[in-house]
Amino acid sequence: MVSFSDDNIIGPMKSKVQIFAGRSTRVLAEKIAESYGTELGNVIISSFSDGEFQPSFEEPVRGDSVFIVQSTPPPSDNLMELLLMIDAAKRASAKDIVAVMPYFGLARQDRKDKPRVPIGAKLVASMLHAAGATRIMTMDLHADQIQGFFEEPVDHLYASAIFIDYIKGLNLDNLVIASPDMGGSKRANSYAKHLACEMVICYKQREKANVIGKMTVIGDVEGRDIILVDDMVDTAGTLTTAARMMMEKGAKSVRAICTHPVLSGSAYDRIQDSVLEELIVTDSLPIKEGQEKIKQLSIAPLFSDVIKSVVNNDSISKHFIN
Repeated sequence: MVSFSDDNIIGPMKSKVQIFAGRSTRVLAEKIAESYGTELGNVIISSFSDGEFQPSFEEPVRGDSVFIVQSTPPPSDNLMELLLMIDAAKRASAKDIVAVMPYFGLARQDRKDKPRVPIGAKLVASMLHAAGATRIMTMDLHADQIQGFFEEPVDHLYASAIFIDYIKGLNLDNLVIASPDMGGSKRANSYAKHLACEMVICYKQREKANVIGKMTVIGDVEGRDIILVDDMVDTAGTLTTAARMMMEKGAKSVRAICTHPVLSGSAYDRIQDSVLEELIVTDSLPIKEGQEKIKQLSIAPLFSDVIKSVVNNDSISKHFIN
């Protein structure tokens, strides 16, 4: 059960704040709830023999502000589970329904880059709206403009608020921020600007999805401590190739910072066998245990603080690093 402390009461009608979790992000959701000062609400997800499933809130949510925490990596069951939970909360008369999606699946499908393909990110936004979400909370979208796909307010958080402190703690004298591709240059520039250091860019050409055809480095890396910055790491092909190239060009060390550890296919082996000193990620997605080169930082305190700000109608601008 959720506690009834003053922190969990909002508005003139004394509504409760309740935090629930989907199955793919339960560990993170527990950390968020603990940081907020409450416990996860009780939801049961029943499965049928054919694979169909049905979520059920086991406590009243009528008139409450409901926060549903669920990242949506493949398979699509994770997205469908979130949609069903939103629909259940709406039909149970919840006052507000906030979809807390630390990792927003299908975000890479944010445009038509060739004929006869979908815009998956827009489709997901439309589905969340149809299900009944009244607000979206997410982190490091593949492109900032995805926020425009939504009819609801979007709290778009940035992991830079966590990573910057970690980078400063490394005390690197010859720090250079690098973008693994042209698309991430804006993100890398924000880090470089805040840390008052130089930036380099990798230019890559793909043969097809997840397959790199050619890559070159734009900028000087000799004798420098390089930190590659990206929104996600999937197969780790780009990161490990970029790291190897930079070491070949005389870099002193190479690290990588990626918000979302998708880590599919042979990603874990690539990272372990690479020249990367370490890969720093968040816990927006779970990772395998026992990874020597992967360090995971928690985003739970950040999300819990923003939830409190949303509940109290306070500004969240203090969480942004420009």
